[in-house]
Amino acid sequence: MSFDAGKNDLVMGIIGTGVMGRGIAQIAAQAGVSVLMHDAKPGAALDAQKSVHATLSKLAEKGKITAQAAEAAVGRISIVDGLEGFSGADIVVEAIVENIQAKHQLFQSLEGVVGDSCLLATNTSSLSVTEIAAGCRLPGRVGGFHFFNPVPLMKIVEVIDGILTEPWVGESLTALAVRMGHTPVRAKDTPGFIVNHAGRGYVTEALRILGEGIAEHHVVDRILRQGAGFRMGPFELLDLTALDVSHPAMEAIYNQYYQEPRLRPSPIARQRLMAGLLGRKVGRGFYTYTAAGAEAIPEAEIPAVQPTSVWVSAARPAAHAAISGLVTSLGAQLDHGAIPASDSVCIVMPLGADATTACLAENLDPTRTVAIDTLFGLDTHRTIMTTPLTAPNVMYAAHGLFGGDGVPVSVIRDSAGFVAQRVLAVVVNTACDIVQQRVTSPCDLDRAVTLGLGYPKGPLAWGDSIGAGNILGILNEMMAFYGDPRYRPSPWLTRRARLGVSLLTPEN
Repeated sequence: MSFDAGKNDLVMGIIGTGVMGRGIAQIAAQAGVSVLMHDAKPGAALDAQKSVHATLSKLAEKGKITAQAAEAAVGRISIVDGLEGFSGADIVVEAIVENIQAKHQLFQSLEGVVGDSCLLATNTSSLSVTEIAAGCRLPGRVGGFHFFNPVPLMKIVEVIDGILTEPWVGESLTALAVRMGHTPVRAKDTPGFIVNHAGRGYVTEALRILGEGIAEHHVVDRILRQGAGFRMGPFELLDLTALDVSHPAMEAIYNQYYQEPRLRPSPIARQRLMAGLLGRKVGRGFYTYTAAGAEAIPEAEIPAVQPTSVWVSAARPAAHAAISGLVTSLGAQLDHGAIPASDSVCIVMPLGADATTACLAENLDPTRTVAIDTLFGLDTHRTIMTTPLTAPNVMYAAHGLFGGDGVPVSVIRDSAGFVAQRVLAVVVNTACDIVQQRVTSPCDLDRAVTLGLGYPKGPLAWGDSIGAGNILGILNEMMAFYGDPRYRPSPWLTRRARLGVSLLTPEN
């Protein structure tokens, strides 16, 4: 079977003209593809055509494209009243409701109209491409073509091969994606494909942190934005995507993987969903929203007190040097004794462990001990963690010291892995297991996540920059503390950490 994605007279049919269908229509038309649009709802295709026309006109007004290019793209979009209008199409992309019965019925009807060489693609985000194709007469010509909203701006598309998909289908969709100005990433047909699967670690671990009472939602968001460098905190993200979308997706992927602990959702999200606290679109989620935007939750004031003496653990030499230098620069007196003096605040810097474990390992007084996270540096944000027995005056003194130069400080309760350590470890480990399952290649995974989720780095590259051994160590500490298989390290991570090679290294 042959399919020339670059031919001048390529004809694409699009069924379903909601936000995804019209977005695909726009980028296809701009790429010189003739587009036929259809929607079962009367008037919907015409509305979509007008919407695309208006969008292209605005792009021309802003100088993003020429007026001639906009006019030409509009001229390539036509409406067909019934499926019979797709008889001459080279490819038909469905973007209808996420319902397997509806998709089966549509594809079976299409096969009675289109030629045997017509490629059939589904934009499904959550259903099995294999199951959609299984109801077809020619299942080998069916592939996944999963775009992200808004299609013209999200320059990523997942090309999914079902079990029965023939090789030419994925190759053709990849070439067509490039023609339309998007970056294609190849994936096997598995729950969540790449992006939706990889994104589970970020929000589910944040929900678990909230559920353990370690920190409030806005504190978790600040730590991960300011400290780790995420564009949005996990609770800001959940409010943006809306819980009626994100929580069912979490449950679906979890159940499709037969309750894999790494993907376990949180009862907090379900409770809030039942309460109607969906997020921005209803004005209330984890945050409250007005016309001006999200509510402002002020940061805790920096206490106007500092410790008279500070003892810094030497268990991690590089962290010891960093904290000792910072303490000195902030004007506090360092306690250089092998055993801390009775009036010294004790600072520990655990990697993966909680403050209590680090405190007991060095036989320190838990009432005078706090932990600080050094994994992401100390320049943009500092996270202080108390033991259950840390005295309030000690906590205030540590807060006052480490916030003395204006760098934001968050104070959290005891947690194995702080906040940023544990979230990043789960994100990286989830990504490692995706490539371990051969869902996609390491490079395509990182490419998909950076473009699809906006992470500062791909998870595997991020794991390399932190150190695969550090990520493995954090997970092992969390696994030992919680006894939860959620934190068991992926074989992909374990082997590469032991061999000292990049997480992006594919297998021979």
